[in-house]
Amino acid sequence: MSNHYSAANLQFPGDDARLDFTDLYAFGTPGEPGRTTLIMNVNPYTTGISAMPPFLMRADYHPDGVYRISIDRDGDAQPDAAFTFTFSERRGGAQTATVRYALGDLARRPEPAGDVLVADAPVSFDGTVQPVPGGPVRLFAGVRSDPFFADADGAFHGFNWTGRDAFANRNILAVVLEVPDEMLSPDPEIGVWVTVCVRRDGDLVQVDRGGHPTINPFVNPNEVKNRYDAGQPAEDLATWLEPFTKTLQQHGGYSEEEARAAARIVLPDILRYDRRQPARYPNGRALDDDAFSARFAWLSNGKIGSQGLKPHDDLTAGFPYLGPPNRYPAG
Repeated sequence: MSNHYSAANLQFPGDDARLDFTDLYAFGTPGEPGRTTLIMNVNPYTTGISAMPPFLMRADYHPDGVYRISIDRDGDAQPDAAFTFTFSERRGGAQTATVRYALGDLARRPEPAGDVLVADAPVSFDGTVQPVPGGPVRLFAGVRSDPFFADADGAFHGFNWTGRDAFANRNILAVVLEVPDEMLSPDPEIGVWVTVCVRRDGDLVQVDRGGHPTINPFVNPNEVKNRYDAGQPAEDLATWLEPFTKTLQQHGGYSEEEARAAARIVLPDILRYDRRQPARYPNGRALDDDAFSARFAWLSNGKIGSQGLKPHDDLTAGFPYLGPPNRYPAG
């Protein structure tokens, strides 16, 4: 998995698939210099892997959820800008999305804050694509094909790759946001991560987060997964550098110095993106990046080879870039 099933025991964060953040992508908008596309995928509601029964969960965004893409402009692992997405209740098969943009102190508040860029945009549940303009940004929210590809069975069985893509013909709910670069930062180097919170008894509780793919499901042991999901990047080095260093020494045969340096590639858990360079993980992340192979090469110090799978062939050249929804079961 990437960040699918990231709670303890391969469960959904907050015991709700709608709160499960699965993947973050950041790349230059094709054919449009000066613009960046950010994609946050959630709710793997039909993403059953062959080692487990499929989950058929609610196919909407959580109306009490607060989904956020945070931007670090200066390398201090704190939000300097934030795009926050909230959703209405789904009624009569329809749901709407509202997008806010905040800077500075407002970007650090857990509650949705800042200027409303898009209000009450329709969510697509039927595969249609009608990008919603919101001033300088463009938005799509709805069901799409999951672009993540992984030989999950092989990873669970000693990295004896099977050649089977557990995420082929599966769907997620996507939030695709195209923005002008100046809204991200005047500097080309940024950091990006996602948090998912849910309102409980009047308070917002963070239940999932991440920037880098395939960290919590495979790197962290069960007893700390939920604590990791609730954490903040600014705390990552103090909290997780030593455990990650020991894990890399144990699984990769790194020296302590090498393991510490390797751990700092993913800690703080923020996806770094220098927009002067092509997006290729770990510099941003393109939809066809083999992040699953990259993670286990990192974990094993190069001892685990490529899984040998190809990107999904349903990616599109134009917005929103993710393939149309799959029928489930496929066929």
